[in-house]
Formats: sequence, C-alpha cells, structure tokens
Amino acid sequence: MLKTLKLLFLSLAALVAAVPAIAGPKWTDYDAAGFSRLQAEGRTIVVDVHADWCPTCRAQQPILDKLREDKRLANAVFVKVDYDEDKDFLRAHRVPRQSTILVFKGRKETARSIAETRPAQLRAAVISGL
Repeated sequence: MLKTLKLLFLSLAALVAAVPAIAGPKWTDYDAAGFSRLQAEGRTIVVDVHADWCPTCRAQQPILDKLREDKRLANAVFVKVDYDEDKDFLRAHRVPRQSTILVFKGRKETARSIAETRPAQLRAAVISGL
C-alpha cells in the first residue's frame, strides 16, 4: 500500500511539474533593466499593463493566457507591468490606462491594444505585432 501511494505521489508530482511546459511561456514581472536587456537582444515582447482591481484586465487575462500557447509566440517574452507601481514605464511608453497590451520587436513598438476584451480582436492585435 505504501509503495502504491509513493508511486501515485511521484506520478502526480511529475504531472504538476509538466504543466508549465504545456501552458507555454510564463509571465515575467516587469523590471526596467530586464526589459531593456530584452529590447537590446531584439526579442519579441508582449506587455500586459494591468491592475489587480481592473475588471477589464481580469477579462483580458484568460485570453492572453490562451494566446501564450500560440506557436508563433513561442519565442516571445510575456511581461506584466503593474499599472499602479511601474509609472516610469507608463510615462516612457505613453500608456494612458491599465488594460493596455503592447507588442515590441526589440525597441520598436509594433502593436497596441487598449481595453480590448473580444478574444478574436485581442488575438489579432497581438499577432499583428509579430
């Protein structure tokens, strides 16, 4: 019985460990130095300017999480910018409000979507920035 429970536990642990790989790239919290480094490397960066209190941001979240699984975005870096904390980013990129999604190719902004919650339109906006 103990051996069976041990095997079950190990199997469950392996499954849990595999979930992030299945779900696609993770979100990275914004920090200025890291963002600058990604831009200098010429990386594709998808930025979600969000606020925990924002209902539009909450509506966007499952759409963006699903979008992370898109193979065309396999090499993109997904960055969360906190609307209430990361004011320097907001000023530097002229972000007027939370629920703004930006796409960068290196240092160049290639797409922007504000307050979009329709899945097809938000997906199209992000993909257009590739």
